[in-house]
Amino acid sequence: MDGFTIALLSDFHYDPYFSVHPLRASIGMVNDLGPDLIVLTGDFVSEPILRRHHLKAAAAAEPCARLLRQMLAPYGLWAVLGNHDAVTDPNLVTNSLRSQGIQVLINQSIPIESNGARFWLGGVDDPLERSADLIATLHNIPSDESVVLLAHEPDYANHVARYPVDLQLSGHTHGGQVRVPFVPPFYLPPMGRKYIWGWYNIGGLALYVNRGLGTVNLPIRMNCPPEITFLTLRRSTAG
Repeated sequence: MDGFTIALLSDFHYDPYFSVHPLRASIGMVNDLGPDLIVLTGDFVSEPILRRHHLKAAAAAEPCARLLRQMLAPYGLWAVLGNHDAVTDPNLVTNSLRSQGIQVLINQSIPIESNGARFWLGGVDDPLERSADLIATLHNIPSDESVVLLAHEPDYANHVARYPVDLQLSGHTHGGQVRVPFVPPFYLPPMGRKYIWGWYNIGGLALYVNRGLGTVNLPIRMNCPPEITFLTLRRSTAG
């Protein structure tokens, strides 16, 4: 699988006025990159202030999914839900994605096979809502095979590092969204306060945290632009 490519996108927080624009711009960029696989690490919608608007908020997953499906990869588009999806209507968000051909992993793993080799792509339900089940996600994977795990919240890596997972891909933090040089981010969400953006190594686990495309609370980013992450798998040099 040396040279296999993965595009990672996250935190869309779809709305028709602001977050739709970086999402639309990303479609052509991803297709120009030509990844083998596309992974989406949650928060397709945003939790509303008033609970009675949850169903309306979850309905934003449908136009979001219609745009996402325009991204093309031979091994498909695979997703996990984020905390905003989980607290609106996770079934509606999941069904909206699946209706557009985007597969949603809920505490499960599937093999990705190419050129006589394979790795396993796993996805856990939202850890912040305490619905993630890593044991169930990994139960059918041979112990000597590589695992890439999708988990919305990056700080879940402290738990994942105790299991045979090679790479965790996450979002959730927006990279801080608004950043001032030499000052820590003004706000970081729960389970997104230790691993904020970029590469980390936690024991034998590699973690990458994507800054996301959309915004929450205010449609503002400062010194923290939207991100598409393009990863290339390489043969291990370990003996």
